[in-house]
Amino acid sequence: MEEHSVHKPLLSRESVELESAFVSKSTLLLSWVKRVLKIVIWVIFIGWVAFIFLFPSEFGNKLFEKWLQATNGSLFGTAGSIFLAFSAPILLLAFLSILHLIISGGEEFPKKKTSEYPSFRLWTFPVLVDGPFGVVSAAEFIGIALFVVFILWSVYAYTMRNFSLISSYQLPSKEKSMLMLELSGLRFGMIGLLCLAFLFLPIARGSVLLRLIDIPFEHATRYHVWLGHVTMLIFTLHGLCYVITWALQGRLLLEIMEWKDIGVANLAGVISLLAGLFMWMTSLHPVRKQYFELFFYTHQLYLVFVVFLALHVGDFIFSFAAGGIFLFMLDRFLRFCQSRRTVNVLSATCLPCGTVELVLSKPANLRYNALSFIFLQVRELSWLQWHPFSVSSSPLDGKYHLSILIKVLGKWTEKLRENILSISEAEPTKALPSQPSSKITASVEGPYGHEVPYHLMYENLILVAGGIGISPFLAILSDLLHRVREGKCCLPRKILIVWAVKNSNELPLLSTIDMESIPLFSDKLNVEIRIYVTRESVPPLEEGKIHKPMNCYAYPVSSGCGMSVLVGTGDKIWSGLYVISSTVGFAILMALMYAFYINRFNITSWWYKGFLFVVCMVVSVLVFGGLVVGLWHLWERQVSAKEVYEDNKMKCDMAEQKESMAQKDLFASSTNIQYGSRPDFKEIFGSMNYGHVNVGVIVCGPPALQSSVAQEIRSRNINRERNHPVFHFISHSFDL
Repeated sequence: MEEHSVHKPLLSRESVELESAFVSKSTLLLSWVKRVLKIVIWVIFIGWVAFIFLFPSEFGNKLFEKWLQATNGSLFGTAGSIFLAFSAPILLLAFLSILHLIISGGEEFPKKKTSEYPSFRLWTFPVLVDGPFGVVSAAEFIGIALFVVFILWSVYAYTMRNFSLISSYQLPSKEKSMLMLELSGLRFGMIGLLCLAFLFLPIARGSVLLRLIDIPFEHATRYHVWLGHVTMLIFTLHGLCYVITWALQGRLLLEIMEWKDIGVANLAGVISLLAGLFMWMTSLHPVRKQYFELFFYTHQLYLVFVVFLALHVGDFIFSFAAGGIFLFMLDRFLRFCQSRRTVNVLSATCLPCGTVELVLSKPANLRYNALSFIFLQVRELSWLQWHPFSVSSSPLDGKYHLSILIKVLGKWTEKLRENILSISEAEPTKALPSQPSSKITASVEGPYGHEVPYHLMYENLILVAGGIGISPFLAILSDLLHRVREGKCCLPRKILIVWAVKNSNELPLLSTIDMESIPLFSDKLNVEIRIYVTRESVPPLEEGKIHKPMNCYAYPVSSGCGMSVLVGTGDKIWSGLYVISSTVGFAILMALMYAFYINRFNITSWWYKGFLFVVCMVVSVLVFGGLVVGLWHLWERQVSAKEVYEDNKMKCDMAEQKESMAQKDLFASSTNIQYGSRPDFKEIFGSMNYGHVNVGVIVCGPPALQSSVAQEIRSRNINRERNHPVFHFISHSFDL
């Protein structure tokens, strides 16, 4: 051994410098890889969209014919050529998105502001406030405008091609009119298929594409609704054109009942269209609002719609929209696997304001942020209904549990409250053999939500809530308090909470977080709370006191385990393997089917080949994807097994935590309550002296509240002076 080596430091300055240089180079390399990936993703996406946009034109048609000629003679035939042109790009984007998410997975949130100067952002600037679309951001408005332009352009381009085609025939004017109507029906069908290529992308809750561009599912649902209206309108026009033509020709019944082997199977198309019309009619806002269960159950007809569409058009035409449908199938199967697990309900609390708090068990490796939400099913109430609820707890509240607040508003929530009360009544006599045991069998999908925690992106935050909309803001406030207390990265410094409630009995919802600790960190976190009680003109005698919960259980009221990590913010590597293996499996199955069955036995029936196409999609997800899900589940069980002891310890301590929390004073000194008035956002925004900065405004509440806030933000941003702040509007409301 070298002399005096024992006195040398374990890590010399040179080794530390080398390690620092290595880390810096690795970070720089990852940054460049991410940048290249983003460029490639954008190039593929823009090229794909441009090709779809040009497709209805003569130029696009000639380009498409050249593509078919170049790929002619392949094993998959015309269906393979069309799939490569229209569906493969979206699957390739999914692969690249997975790689990007894996590379970005270990990044810490930046401790410094991304920009020193305030700036407008397309996603956070409200353009339309009052209208059929609700609050629409500038980015969403651009997307809507481009899609409308595409529809109008497609109709115009196809109409010009129809006129050019008809003019080449010497036919009587009546026959020309009917031919024009039939050709218009054909063109509307093609436009509908192109719309269908996008329709299923926003509704995949755990989609890697939505996670890449950081669009949460509650926002993407709106895009699915908009696309659904347009798609069904076009498909309806497609069917009407043919029905009118056949009726004028006197062969309506004959054509409707026809099921061709070579060509389009009309009866299958009629069945598909009828299923789509049932879904469309029951999804209209008045019906969905009054009869949600009818909307939910009829929407399961999407299975009939998709299968009979494939039978109607055959494999090669179905390939136009197969990519988006396949990604939805992947997401749906994964959600099905996750939802089969029953989850421990660690505690259930009935608050006097008509709100139920559930604390659910979760594994430590399940990640979420304070703006996440879950879908909850209680099998004692319904085997089919799933309801979305915002998470009300911070990820830093504990590794092994997650909380949600449920406002009792409808039949489902009333039954849930009654079940909890029945458990309370049965508890003293549960030892009797004759007494049936009550329980809550809960299953969970998610958590879903923003990939990036938006509440950590702004030094100045305004949180606007209406009623139970305070739930995600309790999670945000708890998250910020934890971060300040533990010395973690916490960019926000000034927070204003504006909460509008109908009655003062809702105020104890604030007791779910540690309000007393807010003044202790006033030098690092300035929190102001303004509460507006709209239906009470004077404060009650018990103002500022905690209302004792009606029922609180600190033991499991269901038999199960922690929720699964398969979807939502699950493991990126496993989810990536699932998508890739299923896609590769689909390609293998299609190759085997064409090589050893379709080409060998000369299968030519369009509807049958379409059916085989769908079967290959389903089998690839179940077999190849199911194998990965099985391995993923085994890995998850091994990880969860190591957490049993700590999880049990957490259950035992929950009663003491809730009891101690209930003894704390409800309101901090920075809380201001006004009775008999509604929030005046013009006065609220005008009174905040933020300076020349970005201000994040997150809103969770009814549409009227969102519109009021968005209108004020739009007005202030448009008319702002040089040294005034820029307000960024972020909606966190879920309206299914």
